[in-house]
Amino acid sequence: MIAHVSGTVAEKFASSIIVDVQGVGYEVQVAAGDFEATSIDTAAKFYTYHQVREQAEDLYGFSSLAAKKIFELLITVQGIGPKAALAILSIGTTEQVRSAIASGDAVYITQANGVGKKSAERVVVDLSDKVGLPTQYAVAQTVQAELDTSDEALEALIALGYTLSDATKALEGVDVKLSTSQRVKEALKK
Repeated sequence: MIAHVSGTVAEKFASSIIVDVQGVGYEVQVAAGDFEATSIDTAAKFYTYHQVREQAEDLYGFSSLAAKKIFELLITVQGIGPKAALAILSIGTTEQVRSAIASGDAVYITQANGVGKKSAERVVVDLSDKVGLPTQYAVAQTVQAELDTSDEALEALIALGYTLSDATKALEGVDVKLSTSQRVKEALKK
């Protein structure tokens, strides 16, 4: 399995990005938000989901570990494949999608290309208890805009089910010079 790809963005087309990793180009399919946030000739790191099928191998990339975890939950739902899961993650931020699922907002999920009413309802029914409690969109967006999204300890706490604000509070006062695993352990002790 390829867990992540880190390198320079060499090309962008459709919904894919080619990341050059020491001379090898990896084509990574990404959500709309990640596609828009990257620029050619800049460094990028994507957490990846490596799908191996009989006729193809695909990499799906996410700028945050939390987005990858939501993606992995989405593809467990009957009728939702990787492309539909990526479309769902493209309709808003990871926190907005997670919160919509948690609050049972199937109408929000139907905004994704190729996802109908029945599939959206199935997503909500199957995953609402697995993604945590709903949060307020406006607060999450404001806080997220001010955070350093490269903080791996923050991403790890979100992947463990913490909301963005709870994860931020848990990391307050934890020494940033510690390793990621030590910072997470310290935050979990609180």
